[in-house]
Amino acid sequence: MTNFISIFPLGVVVYPGEQLNLHVFEPRYKQLAGECIAEKKPFGIPAVIDKKIMEYGTLVEIEQVDKLYDNGEMDIITRGTTVFRTLEHIHTIPDKLYAGAIVNYPENKEGGNSRLLEEVLHGIRELHAILQVHKTFKKDDDQLTSYDIGHHAGLSIHEEYELLHLFYEVQRLEYLKRHLHKVIPMMAEMEKLKERVKLNGHFRNLSADNL
Repeated sequence: MTNFISIFPLGVVVYPGEQLNLHVFEPRYKQLAGECIAEKKPFGIPAVIDKKIMEYGTLVEIEQVDKLYDNGEMDIITRGTTVFRTLEHIHTIPDKLYAGAIVNYPENKEGGNSRLLEEVLHGIRELHAILQVHKTFKKDDDQLTSYDIGHHAGLSIHEEYELLHLFYEVQRLEYLKRHLHKVIPMMAEMEKLKERVKLNGHFRNLSADNL
């Protein structure tokens, strides 16, 4: 399916199912949000990376207006629904301050692999333990998907974007697995280095094993 959507480019990667809270203050996006609320229609958030609007983004729906300010600014709660691919940017729309895009929606194969998911979750929790970060997920482990955990694996925004345009769940889990296998040993070594630096200058009990 191909259609026109209003777009709100942002320097983040949004995944399907993800809740994103936004404070809308620019006139063009106040107009966009107001129309989407009135017409109960979604809008697109294409990722902006290195000051460039990327090809892929995520369609989001406004679930709630959390606060409406006297000057028209608003706090809105949105949720990602579908990944889109931009075919053409529409920079000027009559009577609109915001831009739009002609997009389509690549088919997304959602079936995963429970064993692979367990391995990825184990790696994420190992990474969090090294970093002394405490996070919990709102779903049971067997209900989680790569989109639920993608922001918790220590990916850069470029890597989060790469994950966005992988269209098989198994591919996305494999991507996260490879990333964790690479980053966990590096982070563990950095923690050891921190401990060695802390010990420098302290009195230590050392032994040369009677050599």
